[in-house]
Amino acid sequence: MIHFESQYFQKLTFQAEQVEQFLRSATRDLKIARESDIPDVIFKFCYDALIKLSIMLIAKKGYKVRSAAGHHVKILEKLSQLLKDKDILVLGNKMRQERNLNLYDGGCFVGEKDSLGYLEFVKSAFKKAGV
Repeated sequence: MIHFESQYFQKLTFQAEQVEQFLRSATRDLKIARESDIPDVIFKFCYDALIKLSIMLIAKKGYKVRSAAGHHVKILEKLSQLLKDKDILVLGNKMRQERNLNLYDGGCFVGEKDSLGYLEFVKSAFKKAGV
């Protein structure tokens, strides 16, 4: 059984339409990443799609993510647990760290090879989630 820490997650029952909206948003971001040829765009939308996929799966379990320091780490932990894949936490955390460098430390360059690797990783997470 997966434990949802109350500091990061709030018990909440979502309507099916709300869960579907989370999925549509995640899928839209993945589509943007797939269709782009700009490495930074691919990376940004892959990361967003991964987080949104996680939020959708967490919502299906009856929890809402709380906005708190470190909540993206916890979101990725739960995705890794829900899909029973430790690599999701490792690669997802690597993406999170690169995103933080880009956002808070003046930017970093994500090359074409890395961005395409992240795209394949995120596509595989969607596949494991059955979406």
